[in-house]
Amino acid sequence: MRKMRKSQLLRGMFVVLLTTMFIGFVSSCSKDDDNGPAGKSHKVVFKAIASSGSNIDMAVYGIDGNPTTATSLSGTTWSSPEITSEPGSYNANVAVNAMGANASSTLKVQIWVDGELKKEGTSSGEILSASASYTF
Repeated sequence: MRKMRKSQLLRGMFVVLLTTMFIGFVSSCSKDDDNGPAGKSHKVVFKAIASSGSNIDMAVYGIDGNPTTATSLSGTTWSSPEITSEPGSYNANVAVNAMGANASSTLKVQIWVDGELKKEGTSSGEILSASASYTF
């Protein structure tokens, strides 16, 4: 019964992750400015850090609604490869799921742009789902 409950919760968290990415995509499109400058590219890295005893399961990350899903993850830390955004990109999004060791477990996700921490999101509990979005 407990295994089935966790499976259902993980599926629900995956839906939340995809919804977060979709909202990021929609908001990036709604603020397009075709008359403005082309902008510049950025080096972006997404990171996740979970408390001791927790296990990171899955991450969805991307720039301007181009999501990448990383599954079958394990451990207390995760980092995406460095992504170079296209000039004029609007936003970066990340959402990560993890299973906590207990009710006081935590999960922190971060968005690093050009070597600088720009945005952070947190979650706490046994079932962890944290997300963050950054607008360039």
